[in-house]
Amino acid sequence: MSQTYTGSDVLAAIASASAQLSERKEEINRLNVFPVPDGDTGTNMSLTLKSVVDNIAKLPANAGVAEVRRAITTGALMGARGNSGVITSQILRGLCEGCAEAEEVSTAAIDAAFARAVEVAFQAVRKPVEGTILTVVKDMAAAAKHARKKKLSVDEALEAIVEEGYASVKRTPDLLPVLKENGVVDAGGFGLAILADAFTAALLGKSGPLGDELALARAGAAPKVAIEQINDWEGSKYTYCNEFLVDSDVLDKDEALDFLSTMGDCELCVGEKPKFKVHVHSNTPDKVLHYFLERGQISEVFIHNMKLQSVERNEKLAAEERSEHKPLGFVAVAAGSGMAKILESLGVDVVVSGGQTMNPSTKDLLDAVERVNADAVIILPNNSNIIMAAQSAAGLSEVPCAVVPTKSVPQAFSALFSADEAASLEENVENMTSAFADTKTGEVTTAIKDSKDAHDNPIHNGDVIGIADGSIEAVGSSVEDVVMSLLDTMEAEDADTLTLLAGEDFSDEQLDSLVERIESRFDELEVDAHRGEQPLYPIVFSVE
Repeated sequence: MSQTYTGSDVLAAIASASAQLSERKEEINRLNVFPVPDGDTGTNMSLTLKSVVDNIAKLPANAGVAEVRRAITTGALMGARGNSGVITSQILRGLCEGCAEAEEVSTAAIDAAFARAVEVAFQAVRKPVEGTILTVVKDMAAAAKHARKKKLSVDEALEAIVEEGYASVKRTPDLLPVLKENGVVDAGGFGLAILADAFTAALLGKSGPLGDELALARAGAAPKVAIEQINDWEGSKYTYCNEFLVDSDVLDKDEALDFLSTMGDCELCVGEKPKFKVHVHSNTPDKVLHYFLERGQISEVFIHNMKLQSVERNEKLAAEERSEHKPLGFVAVAAGSGMAKILESLGVDVVVSGGQTMNPSTKDLLDAVERVNADAVIILPNNSNIIMAAQSAAGLSEVPCAVVPTKSVPQAFSALFSADEAASLEENVENMTSAFADTKTGEVTTAIKDSKDAHDNPIHNGDVIGIADGSIEAVGSSVEDVVMSLLDTMEAEDADTLTLLAGEDFSDEQLDSLVERIESRFDELEVDAHRGEQPLYPIVFSVE
């Protein structure tokens, strides 16, 4: 690092940028063009940056530059959520790789970092689209190159890059028609500009650094707390396992332990002033918390019902023992309990909770892959915004792993029917991908803002909308009417099978009424109705 900016300055600037992105995530979310509840861009980018800060915070205070770069890239990748999060993680990776040989913060180093960021980010996207975050990072890299050629100072170069970032964001509607139609700029590009702005402002001293937050995350002000892992609930007469952190200048550990012994067993109070870790098994967690609240502040509170945990753990262990090793396993993403049960009945080993409302991270998917007892694993993301995270997880997996790029749960149903354990991983990916190619997916939900459908017709906040393979094709006031309209658009009269998945807010009576209406209209169509229990979408269906 240069004499002007130390490693601590850079880390504090990263923490500041993460905090600013989190604070403004809803502002970014509101720029999303599609008027449906989604794993929003601002949320996904802020979670990705938070993972970076959390990972940096685990480093020792004397960590070297290489360790810091590794922590940034690993934290970003493991915390990446949704397409915007994955692309952001790749931009951060490129920035770190591009300046790997630099010994100080210089204009040349910044130029090299942004050049590599563009290269890595574009490599991550199969079909790059102009007018997105990719365009913005490319324009920022051009500004960095111009700054080097003009021999600007580091401060001047960073300010020029930020200025060009915002200018590029303003130009995105001219490059991507859907943005202009909705009167917005690109959300991912705007998030990147905010990130660069906040980082630069903190580094240049234009806003208060958040170094204290980073130090607090490291818990460097007190000895690290050790706690015995207690797994055996059997024989305990207490129901709740209580554990939390206490920040206090007046707490007496011996007195606290005496008190805890009257509340239950397995009591622990470790650490030194002002930070302590408390653990106890008790039937009265309210009294335990009250005692420590009178003596300080508590945080990271976890209260677990050990009886329920014991039952669940035993059931899981029994299931794992019954699970035999097999040549091919599956991980799938689904939002509803009904969807998960159907996927499991079709051979899915691990269902990761997620979808429109919350995109699982690369780490979530990688953890799921590692739980599968198989020679090879296939991931079914079931959402276009999860495909990139799934591909990242597949690339990191220690066992052979691949992605069948399903964009909906019904597509996963079709793909799983063609799986063949005797075939190779590559053959299965090819066959399963082909199997869902003819599966048309329909989704019905409620618009959360004014917009327009695929034919430029107005959509009002609260309207029921029907989405056919990603395109808004129907608008109405009732779920039934919109489903029927979608079926006409999707040429259901020429299909053989209709699979219906009822959401958590769509009653059995409503489902029966809908099935009766469909069967009356399409008498040759075989209707297969199930409880999907997915949130936000009263009906999801497929026609084949």
